This record gives sequence, structure tokens and C-alpha cells, in this order.
Amino acid sequence: MTITEGDLFPEAKGVARNIARIPLWLQVIGLLVVMFATAWPGAVRADVVKPALVELTIYENGALKLEVRASIEAMLSGISTRYKNTQDAPTADEYDRYRAMESDELRQEFRRFEAEFLDLISLRFGDRKAGLAITGVEIPEPGYKKVPRISTIMLSGALPEGAKTFEWRYPERFGDAAFRYRHFDDAEYTWSDWNWLRNGEPSGPIEIAAKYRKRAFWDVVTSYMELGFLHIVPRGLDHILFILGLFLLSIHLRPLLLQATAFTVAHTITLGLSMYGIIDVPARIVEPLIALSIAYVGIENIFFPRLHKSRVVIVFLFGLLHGMGFASVLADFGMPKNDFAKALISFNIGVELGQIFLLVTAWLLLAVPFGRSPNYRRMIVIPGSAMIAVMGLIWTVDRIVNG
Repeated sequence: MTITEGDLFPEAKGVARNIARIPLWLQVIGLLVVMFATAWPGAVRADVVKPALVELTIYENGALKLEVRASIEAMLSGISTRYKNTQDAPTADEYDRYRAMESDELRQEFRRFEAEFLDLISLRFGDRKAGLAITGVEIPEPGYKKVPRISTIMLSGALPEGAKTFEWRYPERFGDAAFRYRHFDDAEYTWSDWNWLRNGEPSGPIEIAAKYRKRAFWDVVTSYMELGFLHIVPRGLDHILFILGLFLLSIHLRPLLLQATAFTVAHTITLGLSMYGIIDVPARIVEPLIALSIAYVGIENIFFPRLHKSRVVIVFLFGLLHGMGFASVLADFGMPKNDFAKALISFNIGVELGQIFLLVTAWLLLAVPFGRSPNYRRMIVIPGSAMIAVMGLIWTVDRIVNG
């Protein structure tokens, strides 16, 4: 006699039969509720750690001025840019405590850290380290908590006599940094382009008296393409979930291209308008709406399995929101004055390459092995879309309530 699992566990067999009788829409709602309750504790309060922006001015009289724009909360809690968001770090609770402080209170915390900060940063002239002093620290009020609070640390010093070159290094402990400089030349001060320094690497020796040289075409293109790609993979979890939501609705090429094209055209429009200063929508409005767009795509995938014309229009409208989110990254990083259009286009190409990478990866991992299965929708699309919807809803509520 053959003994089956049903014979050993008749109660489980009965439960499975009862679950099958529950309408799909009710099963989905139950799944959303369970996932929401499970995911909520770890999904709130996440902050993206951004690279520091560092600017050096060498005045005609030999005075030095250095400005560092960065998250003081991240410095104090030891969270560098290697973390995708602050909740991934072991000191996340400490960061959240600093993040909630008023500006005066956080300034007091930083005063106790100033000596260590000055010891860690390095501005060298040949074999001599510049003697820098902190002359001021500007810390905004907590503001919208879903966007990192960027403070400005101002330092001053003097050019050592006979110095011919300088080299800047931002410590790896603080994460990545974008560095630029200017000095008096031909009756004006001219900024260099941004140089993105990763993992504590130095700027390399820079001649003080050398005339400013415009960056090579491919140097600008590759730098901003890389910035755009990295903003999607691996740093842009919200954009990743949105793109995967588009993929899950249909693995067929034509409907996927319709949605991807609408999204690309839309975010290109608002990215350009935002960077040229034509539109400026506050992050406290844009960020919750981006999260809501993610939730909408996931929910629609579950209850409307076929692509309708309205979906393409909705994706276009959501693309306008995501373009404003992309613009915030470029605004923080800075744009070369003489290569504005080139950098903007290169960044957008990088974003598209990141999205293509995601779609190809999803196709290889999901569509190729499982796409022809009659249970593909029940096993892949519905659970995956439920996860996307839950994360979008959590972020929406969190960015409204705790922002």
C-alpha cells in the first residue's frame, strides 16, 4: 500500500483545499497584508548615502579655502558610501539619532569630532600637509527626512611658500567624494571639472600654476554615464522595483518596449527641465509620488494581467516623476558649465544602460526558465508584484508620515 502525504497529514490536505476555494483577489490581499507587516520594520527610515562634494580655492594672495558638503550624521556614525542605504549599516540606529537632531545639537556633536576630522582629511603640498582650520559649519534643520541632510564644513589655511603642486585625499572611511578646484588665472577664478574619487584614492598631484585644462570628451562622457548607471544599479532600489514591475506585466518584447519607451521619453523630459531650472518640485512631493508609482505598478500587475493602452500613459506620467528624482542626483554631483548638454545626455544614457541591464537580467533569470510554464503568473508574477507593491506602499507611507 502506498502512503501519500495526504494520508500522513490529512489536516494539511484539507487546509490546501480550503485555500484553493478562496478567490484569487482575496488571496492576494492577504499576501499583501502579510508581506506589509513583515517588511515594514526594516524598510522605514532608510537614507541614501551620497558622495561628498569638495571644493578648493587657492587665492592670489596665497590664502586657501576648502568647503566640504557632506552628511555629518554619516561621518559621526561611520557610514560610508559603500552602503546602499543607512539601514544596511550596523550603526543605523546611531545615524537615525543624529538625523533627528536639530542643527544646534548636531553642531555640538560635531565639535567633539573636529580634531579627528582634520586628521583624516588630507591636503598636501608636496611632502607637507596643509594646516587647515575649521572656520564654520552650516547644518540645515532636519527638514524632509527621506533626503539626506547635507551640511557644509568650511576650512581655511595658507599656501606653503614655494609650493608647486597639491594633492587632495578624502578618507575611505567617509566614502566617495567629488573634488574640484580653482585658482587665480588670467584675472579670474575658473573652476575645474569635478573629479570623482572613490575608495579613498587621491586626486594625484595637480600643478598650482598650470592653466585649467578642459576635460577630454570621452572623460566627461564615461564619468556621467557611470554615474547614471550606478544610480540605477545598484543604488536605485526604487527605480529597480519600478522597472521590474514593468517587466512582470509581460515578458513579450513589444509591450515591454512600449512601456520602456514611454518611461524613457518622460524621465528625459523632466530630467532636462529640472537641470535647466525650468521646473523645481520639492523632494517631499516627488519622493512619495515615486514610491506610490511603484506600488501602483505592482498592484495593477496583480489585478489587470493584460496590458491596456492606459498603462502606457500612466507609465509616461510616472516617468516624469522619476526624471525629477534623477535630477536630484545630478544637482548634488554638479554639472560642468561648458559641457552641460554632453554630461546630461551621458547621464541619461547611463540610466538607460542600467535599465537595459535590469531587463536583460530579469529575462534570463525569470522568462527563460519559467516563462512558458502555465503557472508562471501564479508563481512569479503575482508574488513578485505583491513584493513590489508592498515595498512601494511602505515607502509611500513612510515618506509622507516620517518625512
